[in-house]
Amino acid sequence: MSDEKISEQYVESVYAEDVVLEKVKAGIRNRNMPEISIAPGYGRLLTLLVLASGAREVLEIGALGGYSGICLARGLAPGGRLTSLEVDAGFAGFARSNLEEAGFGDRVDYRVGPALDSLAELEREGRRFDFFFIDADKGNYPRYLDWAIRLGNPGALIVGDNILLHGRIADPEISSPSVRAIREFNERIASDPRLDSTLLPAYDGLAVARLKA
Repeated sequence: MSDEKISEQYVESVYAEDVVLEKVKAGIRNRNMPEISIAPGYGRLLTLLVLASGAREVLEIGALGGYSGICLARGLAPGGRLTSLEVDAGFAGFARSNLEEAGFGDRVDYRVGPALDSLAELEREGRRFDFFFIDADKGNYPRYLDWAIRLGNPGALIVGDNILLHGRIADPEISSPSVRAIREFNERIASDPRLDSTLLPAYDGLAVARLKA
């Protein structure tokens, strides 16, 4: 086992089991859904980032079973709400039930369909957001970044999961469409003059950026 994995296991051992989130993971497993929820340590970080930023309008791209949605909702400011985009109606329904059971059912709105279509719809509605979490189809990460910058309020945070693709990003021999897209996303996060940012290497990587005022 690598030193990184040992360190991650140690960090998780420090925290008590999160019964609510473990139940979500079990439900995902029992339904044969992809077991690709955000890592627990980064889930806690999502809550902290939303809480520390005082975000009232949070947009999640990719709901899956609601694991990250619960983490985001836990940090919402009073009166805040979560808008979650999910292409699969079954996944969205399961995520909604988990958010309701966790006590956040009245603070989340699910939109089902291709995320790029939903993002265009949100723009037509004049919606703006304080926080974005991107964890959906990897090939569209650069386009999701464009939309986050476009729909973000000054100072908005933009967070993207799985930016290492289990080591494939760092392998120059791999150039699949998803790898190329995530490399572009990472490079733009790091160099776009409109953003302050960092890339975190633990678990499967996390990008954190702030939209400059």
